[in-house]
Amino acid sequence: MEHFPAGEPTERLLGYYAGMVLIRKFELSADQMYKRAKIGGYCHLNLGEEATVVGLMDALRPSDYLFTNYRDHGYALMRGMTPGAVMAELFGKSTGVSKGRGGSMHLFDTGARMMGGYGIVGGQLPPATGAALALTYRGAPGPDAEVVMCQMGDGTTNIGAFHESLNLAAVWNLPIVYVIVNNRLGMGTTVEAAAGEPELYKRGCSYRIPGERVDGTDVVAVREGARRALDRARLERKPALLEVMSYRLRGHSVVDPARYRSASDLEIAQSADPLPLLRRSLLAAGLMDEAQAQDIESEADKKVAAAVAFADSSPDPTPDQLFDYAYASPVANAAHALPGDPLVVVP
Repeated sequence: MEHFPAGEPTERLLGYYAGMVLIRKFELSADQMYKRAKIGGYCHLNLGEEATVVGLMDALRPSDYLFTNYRDHGYALMRGMTPGAVMAELFGKSTGVSKGRGGSMHLFDTGARMMGGYGIVGGQLPPATGAALALTYRGAPGPDAEVVMCQMGDGTTNIGAFHESLNLAAVWNLPIVYVIVNNRLGMGTTVEAAAGEPELYKRGCSYRIPGERVDGTDVVAVREGARRALDRARLERKPALLEVMSYRLRGHSVVDPARYRSASDLEIAQSADPLPLLRRSLLAAGLMDEAQAQDIESEADKKVAAAVAFADSSPDPTPDQLFDYAYASPVANAAHALPGDPLVVVP
């Protein structure tokens, strides 16, 4: 980003920078905590996608619903979840946003209307589409109508649920925006090698769903593209497809060394890093000075350090809480014993 739109408030732009810095610092800390075995399971980071996350979340209203894939940490933070509660969830602690039950891939908060990260590729699409259908029964289209945003990666566009969901959204005129974060790689496979139509915003055309591609390194461009799509869903009750071109700076997950990436590819990704791009632009435009930038970065450091301390000192869930928050009808002959319980109870 070299130029800002006329009339764009300075405080808003500084807020964008602060949000992006917080995500970057949080994700770098999560990477370190994983390597220290504080975080278990899978862990996927938003490093390089900060402008995409901040732009999308600023376009979304508090009354709207969000469904994401497993790369969900930044979305949770920008949706208003506290860094401590998010980090505690990564640590598997009872103070986490999902009480330690979900971990990195399953951040959830009904108050923030973040309806979960989903670990199965495309697992979020059917429930997000169903939520949009429910909204059509709950209210009429209009400027105050609620809508759904469903975020996914580029690889998700090749699975059946993507096409089934888009088809139903078109047939039923659902208020939903499907957002494809195209970081050019589905795990280790390039989009060009996996998609017959690599310009992914065009993939809604067979369902007459309009698509748009925006620059994921430009937070304002992402916000404006998302607003256009959300307005269509809100006012006209029509689905939309938004493709955000972004890069990830690391491997698919924290355990992926990304040896499949060439040196030139990494160089391109690093040159498109949205954080230094926005920092330089704000400084060049005179909207932020070096002291302000350092204050923002220092504040983010403090928040992340406090989040780690909170997570580290939080209690683990206890064995007697194993079935808390689990809802099911009783099933005949189902086992209810815990590991280590005696097979036969002698009176």
